[in-house]
Amino acid sequence: MKRNITDILVSWKDSAPRKPLIIRGARQVGKTYSVKEFGNEHFFNVVVLDFERDRSLAPIFEKDLDPKKLVIDLEIHAGSRIVPGETLLFFDEIQACERALLSLRYFYEEMPDLHIIAAGSLLEFAMGNISFPVGRVTFEWMHPMTFKEFLKGCKKDILAENIPSLFSRSPISETLHNLLMEQLRLYFIVGGMPEAVKKFIESGSVTEVKKVHDDIVHSYIQSLVKYNSKVNIESIEQIVRAIPSKVGSQIKYTHLDPDRRIEVTKTSLSILEKALLINLVHSTAVSGLPLGAGTSSKIFKPLFLDIGLMQHICGIDPKESITATDLNNVYKGSVAEQFVGQELLAAGGSENHKLYYWNRTKKSSTAEIDFVFVRNGKIYPVEVKSGAKGRMKSMHIFFEEHPRIEKGFVLSSTVSQIQLIEKMVFAPIYSEISL
Repeated sequence: MKRNITDILVSWKDSAPRKPLIIRGARQVGKTYSVKEFGNEHFFNVVVLDFERDRSLAPIFEKDLDPKKLVIDLEIHAGSRIVPGETLLFFDEIQACERALLSLRYFYEEMPDLHIIAAGSLLEFAMGNISFPVGRVTFEWMHPMTFKEFLKGCKKDILAENIPSLFSRSPISETLHNLLMEQLRLYFIVGGMPEAVKKFIESGSVTEVKKVHDDIVHSYIQSLVKYNSKVNIESIEQIVRAIPSKVGSQIKYTHLDPDRRIEVTKTSLSILEKALLINLVHSTAVSGLPLGAGTSSKIFKPLFLDIGLMQHICGIDPKESITATDLNNVYKGSVAEQFVGQELLAAGGSENHKLYYWNRTKKSSTAEIDFVFVRNGKIYPVEVKSGAKGRMKSMHIFFEEHPRIEKGFVLSSTVSQIQLIEKMVFAPIYSEISL
């Protein structure tokens, strides 16, 4: 299944100057598969070094980090030539060898013609232990498959190519809308984990997909125990089971695990965030750019990694999504909010691959906007709602307090045409978030 990152990798391959590329993303989102497929298609040969599987690799990096010496040793170890311009050198699961991470700066400085990609399932933990010199490496992110990637994986390329953009006013035919909604209902259940999508394509059964989801959740918990000695397994399991049902809601630490001390819960939450299983959407005052400058560390809403995993953990009956007239109402709207948040993150988030929301707590009236994101220096509020113009109370309050913001978006599964009403753009929930 071709992923969006393939085009990014091709651009990276042909760029000059080129830096070693580090791909960041949670376990099982498709990093290894995508890099290997890219390498096989665009290079004479690919040398894959898996630091987790092959522990004999680490001693090679314990000595001198001279790139030329390392290449000789790695050629001997892999039994394959490593030729700049012809070979893709792929450091997989690089978090298992921190000195291999450090070596990337020297490869950039002394062997810039060698194409190197690094990836790892729990890379964020290792990156916190070493210092990367600014400008020596470049980063890209991989997320679960987007709705568009899901459609392409299901061989529905024509549908994928006709998903409307939020920033477009092109009319949408009733046929296109109905077909996209039909597929979106399936995506809400299957989600974007490549293994789950593959199983669905092969079997056509959402029951089979549930088994995959269960295996993935179990493997996540076990991997965290393996790589981090601070993990409290009972706390991690409790929060993994609790977070999906809290999507779209402001939470307090005590609500996640009332039987344990707040310090334990905070640690577990931080570990899950570093593992990229959850994304904490912080409240911002929207006082200007960057949005992150006006955030509160104590007020946040969670997003889970994947909408399919979220529904599985919450125990939502697949029939609820399949038969729903309005997807915004499934599980009190939290599934629709998860979908939009997941798509926003896959599109780069707002700033530094993070998301924000806005809330106002006043005795006279409270208001909340689900997401606030930035494109080309402009701030856009986003509401995930099922409702008409008159019910957009929070959006109206937001514009009153921020009159300089030109427009906002209201995404709904009951809207079939993109239309502008005052400052609000009403659009189908599946609209692509791109300029």
